[in-house]
Amino acid sequence: MTTATEPRTFDSLDPATGAVVGTHVIADAAAVAAAVAAGGEAARWWAELGFAERRRRLLDYKAVLTRNLRQVADTIHQETGKPVGDALLETVLAITHLDWAARNARSVLGPRRVFPGLIGLNMAATLEYLPLGVIGVIGPWNYPVFTPMGSIAYALAAGNAVVFKPSELTPGVGVLLAELFAESVPERPVFQVVTGLGETGAALAAHPGVGKIAFTGSTATAKRVMAACAQNLTPIVAECGGKDALIVDRDADLPAAADAALWGACSNAGQTCVGVERVYVVDEVYDAFLRELTTRAADIRAGKDYGPITMPAQLDVIRRHVDDAVARGRAVVGGVESVRPPYVDPVIVTDVPEDSPAVQEETFGPTITVDRVADVGEALRRANATAYGLGATVFSGNRRRAMDLARRLRSGMTAINSVISFAAIASLPFGGVGGSGFGRIHGADGLREFARPKAIARQRFAMPGMRITSFRRTPAELERLIRLVTFLHGRRKK
Repeated sequence: MTTATEPRTFDSLDPATGAVVGTHVIADAAAVAAAVAAGGEAARWWAELGFAERRRRLLDYKAVLTRNLRQVADTIHQETGKPVGDALLETVLAITHLDWAARNARSVLGPRRVFPGLIGLNMAATLEYLPLGVIGVIGPWNYPVFTPMGSIAYALAAGNAVVFKPSELTPGVGVLLAELFAESVPERPVFQVVTGLGETGAALAAHPGVGKIAFTGSTATAKRVMAACAQNLTPIVAECGGKDALIVDRDADLPAAADAALWGACSNAGQTCVGVERVYVVDEVYDAFLRELTTRAADIRAGKDYGPITMPAQLDVIRRHVDDAVARGRAVVGGVESVRPPYVDPVIVTDVPEDSPAVQEETFGPTITVDRVADVGEALRRANATAYGLGATVFSGNRRRAMDLARRLRSGMTAINSVISFAAIASLPFGGVGGSGFGRIHGADGLREFARPKAIARQRFAMPGMRITSFRRTPAELERLIRLVTFLHGRRKK
């Protein structure tokens, strides 16, 4: 019998079999507070190390992760059910982001001179980015290494300490990441993990000692996290769901487009925030594309090419979307029988009305709707007609038209003639608009997300006859200012 002094625990399960793969402590509010307090002390030490020493230690952490790549991938496989190969790919991408963040933090965040303008020629202006302190990271289960590392690596490189609350479905992955980090930074608890359920994440978000929250999850949960953060005006970067569209132009490489659509929709069992859920195909190539897509999909099967649905409750969402789409459209691959818990085989449905949940709501399963459009203009309008705005894809043989479509798509990121490729490029920012969240991880913007800009203006010499910010200012000095501003800015451009 559990006594009042013993911590509560929960089990991590293999979603394919239901077997227990680990047991973890549910960190309560006191445990979270202790971690944040320890992180605050560690953050001051970590920040004082400077860019060069942090870079050295983070690159060492990268090497430790790489040497333990198979162990990390196996842990991901056990807790998510995804194939080991996909888990390896996820970890490799996380390693490349860690490397980029460590190597580029100084150039992005370090002190630099900025031009003060002609009126401020007597000033020296400096801009730098300082750490926020303790960053609380609340991670997802679908990519339990790659996604949170997009916040963890960049926050650490910016000079912060991190308290990471992994998903309750993948706690072992989070624990392992922190244990491996301690091999490179054993002196202080710069990177800690608190395992638990929703209450643990809520305690982290509401703690006044947290400088910023980096959250990944559903839009609905993001709103609750934001409400908790609002108690202390804690800023938040939120990476939420998506309903990403893929546009197929009339001169697209159809085999490549079909291959990308299938991978984008079905890899990781469709449990990808930037996965492909909708396809809009220009009329003149629609039939050929659909043949290509259905032929390829016929060889794909859950349990062989991808794993189970990790979160059991998502099966109900997938089933509801598929049932409605099949009833109102036409299933060309799979159907209602494709949902066979814990697996879902590929489902491709055409002629689905735009108000269908399968078109408007995030399905998060290996399903895809394919619709015929008159031209790319119609495809663009329909692709943008959703509350979400995370990623998108364009396949076209016309570079100029593809770039124009990519810019006009209401999304934070767009891939052209590839799928989800932007996530693998460490120098590109990652994030969405609208219901998909705000803020950015990855790239220079991701580093700045976990720092605060510090502006410093130093007067090098007094400007003769220009005592503008003084009660001893004379009318003549004010007149000189007016003449100078008029000379610099008063001429109309033709």
